[in-house]
Amino acid sequence: MLTFQKLAQPQSLAEAYEILTAQKNNFLLGGGAFLRLSSARRSTAVDLSDCNLSYIKETGAEVCLGAMVTLRDLELNPSLLQLGCGVVPQAVRHIIGVQFRQSVTVGGSVFGRFGFSDLLPALLVLGASVHLYKGGIVPLSQFMEQPPQKDILTQVVIPKASCRASYQQMRTSCSDFPLLNVAAAEMNGSWKIAVGARPGRAALAIQAAACLNAGHEPEEAARLAAEELSFSGNNRATEAYRRQLCEALTLRAVKEVLTCK
Repeated sequence: MLTFQKLAQPQSLAEAYEILTAQKNNFLLGGGAFLRLSSARRSTAVDLSDCNLSYIKETGAEVCLGAMVTLRDLELNPSLLQLGCGVVPQAVRHIIGVQFRQSVTVGGSVFGRFGFSDLLPALLVLGASVHLYKGGIVPLSQFMEQPPQKDILTQVVIPKASCRASYQQMRTSCSDFPLLNVAAAEMNGSWKIAVGARPGRAALAIQAAACLNAGHEPEEAARLAAEELSFSGNNRATEAYRRQLCEALTLRAVKEVLTCK
């Protein structure tokens, strides 16, 4: 279990960043849902609860998710239920239980870039970007490839575009992490496909999306997604099984998008 010596609750992002960078092993606490997944010992945990980041704001062009918004908030928000056929609520509603989803935050889920994340594939296909306190605005697809950094994710911004989207996943049980997950979205004939829990970080399947953009059949795109991305095995699933799941779930996601109104 991850342990720490001090808990800091700054009143501003400037104060939070100062504390975070004061020592090498200071860290952001987030919702604290995954403390048991690590055995590290740190100096100071920085809690952003008092930094006014618990908001979901809708403008004419985008939906902004503050870093301290919980997954339960995403599940119930009316704007997100309408955006992309409700792909974001679809993605998070499978995660363990309501009590757990009320503690996991958007900032912790996205900044951690966990391989098992259900949220990241959905955000990737919606073209989301992240706002960092020091690093500025970065497309999520680019942020996923960056090395770990000392910064604070302040919000995630999703463009409000008329698109159709779908999220698919496979679990051995409802309380377990996904064996694999896939999200697909189409906007004005342009496709995006993201695959997560490979078990590495979620990634866009570029060739598979290009295949659909060129008018090829969903079956061919699903096969390409399973071929172009890397997979590996762990105690939940083998590499070969994940590759087969990728093809099946991608095909399912694309077909669902095509029937979504």
